[in-house]
Parts: sequence; structure tokens; C-alpha cells
Amino acid sequence: MSPVLKAQGLVHRYGDFRLEVPRLEVYPGEILAVLGPSGSGKTTLLRLLSGLLLPEEGWVEGGFRAYLPQAPPLLRRSVLENAAFGLRLRGVPRGEAWARASAMLERVGLGAKARQPAHLLSGGEAVRLALARTLLVEPGVLLLDEPTASLDPANAAQVEALLREAAGEGKGVVLATHDLFQARRLAHRVVFLFLGQVVEEAPPSLFFQRPQDPRSQAFLEGRLL
Repeated sequence: MSPVLKAQGLVHRYGDFRLEVPRLEVYPGEILAVLGPSGSGKTTLLRLLSGLLLPEEGWVEGGFRAYLPQAPPLLRRSVLENAAFGLRLRGVPRGEAWARASAMLERVGLGAKARQPAHLLSGGEAVRLALARTLLVEPGVLLLDEPTASLDPANAAQVEALLREAAGEGKGVVLATHDLFQARRLAHRVVFLFLGQVVEEAPPSLFFQRPQDPRSQAFLEGRLL
């Protein structure tokens, strides 16, 4: 099976920080969890993979990628207009875009709020709206930065269900998260970053039960800052 996203020899610096990723591949239907303490380079890696940042060395290749930051911006328009916005930018006629957006809002549990202003949504609803808008433009790869960080368990569970569905449809998903339980629930593979370096890459069963690097073990035990 060919990867939907491939990176090789990535190097990016800012200030004294240096991120190095020798090789990274994401496959169709795979959820890859990126773990590491704050400041380890998770967000920088996602931005490099998305194309929002250009690496100083190395390259990234793959199909259409969509990046969702931790606090995705919403337009001061209705929920429906927000959901349809990406489709309209791609030239989809208004009627078709609104019909597709309406169906997606039902799927993410926001159908009843389609006509209300988006800024009135709760934090969890706003994340689901941003995810709906992203899924509508049919990216091959989703790159998500802590999408459930500020959500209650019910909203987090809804977002996780959407990510499982996206993977089930053949999309690649790269998820940066501080939630170790979430990584265990969702991930098919884990990459652990520390101080800009890839310390370990493994299936969740191996990483969480028998980490191979002492820094991984220290991280899992809450001893690595």
C-alpha cells in the first residue's frame, strides 16, 4: 500500500530549537498519534506536513492535506455558511454546497443549529463545525493539533468518532495530542517527539506497554518535562 503522505529528511529551526524528522509515512485509513511534551515540536511538524511551513531541509509529498489548528477560526456567518465555505471557494454552486453542508452538519450533530450564528456555538460544537468544513472538501490527509484539548468528554467522544469514520473512509489522520488515553483509543501507530527529535515510533500496544527508549518511559510516567 502506498502512503498518502511521505516526509523525508525534514529539518526546521527557529531560535535555538531544531526539529529533525528523518522519515515519516502515513497510510490510507491510518491514525498516527504524535506525542511529546509541550515544546517538543508537534505543532511545527503538523505545519510542515501541511505545507504551511517550508522545511529548511528535506521534503514532504502527498495529496490534498488539511490542517486544523487547536482553535480553528470560524467566520462570523451562520453555521451552514461556515460549513459550506470551503466548497464555495472551490467553485461548487451555492445550492449544491448548502445541500452537502447540511448533510454533513447532520452527520456531526449540528443539523438543528445550521441557521444560527457560528459564534454562538460552544467550544465542542465549534470544533465539530470546523471538522465538518474540512471533511467536506475531501482531503486525503487530516492534520489535527489537539482537537479535543478543551472539550468535555461527550464532545471529545463525538470528535473521536468522526476521526475514526474519516480513517474508515481511507483518509490518513495525523493527530497531535497530550491525551495518552486518546492516543491509545485511536492510534494505529505512535510517534514520540522530544526536543525536536523522533525518539520512538511504534504501535500503541508496544509503545505504551514496553517503550524502547528511557525517555519514552519517563514521559509515560510523567517524569519528562
